[in-house]
Amino acid sequence: MTGVGTEDDIPLGERKTVTDFCYLLDKSKQLFNGLRDLPQYGHKQWQSYFGRTFDVYTKLWKFQQQHRQVLDNRYGLKRWQIGEVASKIGQLYYHYYLRTSETSYLNEAFSFYSAIRQRSYYYQVNKEDRPELVVKKLRYYARYIVVCLLLNKMDLVKVLVKELSEEIEDYTQRFNTEDQLEWNLVLQEVAAFIEADPVMVLNDDNAVVITSNRLSEGGVPQLEQGMVVGQLTLADALIIGNCNNQVKFSELTIDMFRMLQALEREPVNLATQMNKPGTLQQEPSEKPAKRENPHKYLLYKPTFSQLYTFLSASFKELPANSVLLVYLSATGVFPTGHSDYEGPYDFGGVLTNSNRDVVNGETVQKRNQAQKEMHCLHPGDLFPFTRKPLFIIVDSSNSTAYKNFSNLFGQPVVCLLSPTVYPKSMQDQSQRGSLFTLFLYSPLMAFLYVCGLSSLRQGMWEKGQELLRKAYRDIGQMLTRSRAIDQAFLQFYGDEFLRLLLIRFVFCSATLRMHKLFRESRSFPESYPQLPKQDTVESNLLQKHILELAAMLDVQGLFYDGTLDSY
Repeated sequence: MTGVGTEDDIPLGERKTVTDFCYLLDKSKQLFNGLRDLPQYGHKQWQSYFGRTFDVYTKLWKFQQQHRQVLDNRYGLKRWQIGEVASKIGQLYYHYYLRTSETSYLNEAFSFYSAIRQRSYYYQVNKEDRPELVVKKLRYYARYIVVCLLLNKMDLVKVLVKELSEEIEDYTQRFNTEDQLEWNLVLQEVAAFIEADPVMVLNDDNAVVITSNRLSEGGVPQLEQGMVVGQLTLADALIIGNCNNQVKFSELTIDMFRMLQALEREPVNLATQMNKPGTLQQEPSEKPAKRENPHKYLLYKPTFSQLYTFLSASFKELPANSVLLVYLSATGVFPTGHSDYEGPYDFGGVLTNSNRDVVNGETVQKRNQAQKEMHCLHPGDLFPFTRKPLFIIVDSSNSTAYKNFSNLFGQPVVCLLSPTVYPKSMQDQSQRGSLFTLFLYSPLMAFLYVCGLSSLRQGMWEKGQELLRKAYRDIGQMLTRSRAIDQAFLQFYGDEFLRLLLIRFVFCSATLRMHKLFRESRSFPESYPQLPKQDTVESNLLQKHILELAAMLDVQGLFYDGTLDSY
């Protein structure tokens, strides 16, 4: 009875405050848990649910700020509980970014995660004898690190990794848990991820300068008068990673991480920069007026069924005059037998994950040589989707399977295909990401890497970028002025993201053709339809740009000078 007596002593207004808080807290948890049940694909179904979830978290966050004193005294609100609410809001913003590809939401997620650390919301957790609370703290660190990686805050990532390492050590010493190996693996993965870039840019104090490779103002050659190009817009992209042994963190391989940034603009803060971190700055229901980035699906080691489901959803919802991009970074699957008729299922393709593709409770094995590989995305699997404009990038040891493509429906289709063989000195580095994707993400970093340079002064880096801008402009003119070029390339050239990918592809092809270590034709990128070589990848003007860049870096000895008799 004493409890009731004590409760009776609480003023009615304060009791209502506690009741309202409990209601909002329960409602927020219920809505948050419901997010898992939303379909991962499709643009429309999830938005109203996300909006409701944000509304409740907005109210909850403001409510605990306004009534902190009462909640401290009457409810016993602990700082880690406030941290949990802030962490959930950070997660909501991050998932909103994943759903919309609007990079500004990453800044909002960062704002909340940053406030948790600055205000030490989880500090007391280590004093409580509850391992599940410590796990909440460890998960918060892992999520914070992902957001910092995506925002290129590498210095902060290193600090957070050190703190996380200490937290894991403390956790495993205090509680004899079974998940020690899992947490140590998280540390190893993020450490490898940070080290993946093969080239460091250094300032005058020898400190590493972080360079961003998202699309920025002036980063892509503008359309010039007289250029006749299509009006298509890149609306949707599937980014698929299924490479064995490639560096990954949180279901993002390094190739996926690089490609997703190549399809995004530099983020800006949604709210004014004056807002303090940790105040709910804006509800995502107030979407930015124009969606700046193509929508993306990130698929890590998908099964064929998953890949096809997402592909179909993207295809179905693709707006008019829009392009669907499919990026495949995956292990090659090669055909086993030869058939008399060579069709779109006879060249192999790239690997899809077999772990979860089970038929009647058991994985079905191939019964004979004549049957095609089942856990593989064959070129023919993409044919139905060429009913709409399709832009395909294949980075694989069997990328050339996609040379055997067909344009059945008269819509623009382009496939950019990676080399299938690299010089021995380059092969050792494949774990740290593919050279082809590196060229599409950061051509200067890739150029330095093939020249054996692992660091460069900031001033030289900026000069190199300036030279590249000139080369890009000329490549753009080559593509749009060529009389022999397939119209599909020009159809896609109107979109800034696709324009930059096409230009970087040509630069990559020209560089590797001139480089003395790349001798086999299999070491050069290819495309469907083929580009007219003389007008593009073997153009004398582009070769001059490459030699000028090589001379600036003092590595001109690695390149053939001008003559292409050996081809």
